[in-house]
Amino acid sequence: MNITVRRAQLADGPAVAPLIIDAIGDIAQRITGETNPQAVTAGLIELFNREDNRNSHLNTYIADNNGQVAGILVIYGGDEAIQLDANLEKWLAAKNAPIQTIEVEARADEFYIDTLCVNSAFRGQGIGTILLNYAEKLCAEKGYKKLSLSVEQEKVRARQLYEKIGYVYAEPWMIIGEEFDHMIKEIH
Repeated sequence: MNITVRRAQLADGPAVAPLIIDAIGDIAQRITGETNPQAVTAGLIELFNREDNRNSHLNTYIADNNGQVAGILVIYGGDEAIQLDANLEKWLAAKNAPIQTIEVEARADEFYIDTLCVNSAFRGQGIGTILLNYAEKLCAEKGYKKLSLSVEQEKVRARQLYEKIGYVYAEPWMIIGEEFDHMIKEIH
């Protein structure tokens, strides 16, 4: 296995969308305004292809294993979130989607890991850790001092992993009607 992390390219959309769905579940329906699985996937690919929202290819990094998408990292600055989400809300409103308000998921001084998912064929091989380490590198390069993420409260194993590598619980956070634990890691 030879993993490199690179910025996503438009051609990655069809491989990225299912991993976003795997990571965020029903939230994918809410952020696309769709319920049909094919329409959810198509909506995520459309958002990925755009440059103005949280799920854009510009905010996505790929753990690449010899041309295969082994995992994804969607990450952006908390100070960018309001504008990214305003663009997403406009897109949802134009579609007459049932939910047209997207809550900000990070504080302005945080670099935020929106989505992290490893392709099921590559799990258990350290790719999640590679992506988390890459997130720390990006965080430092962009001048942020805090790296944050939100984990679903029932994902106890994921939270334990984050705590093991230095994340601490900061506060409860509601994301599109679901409760999450917001966690922060100080980056020096």
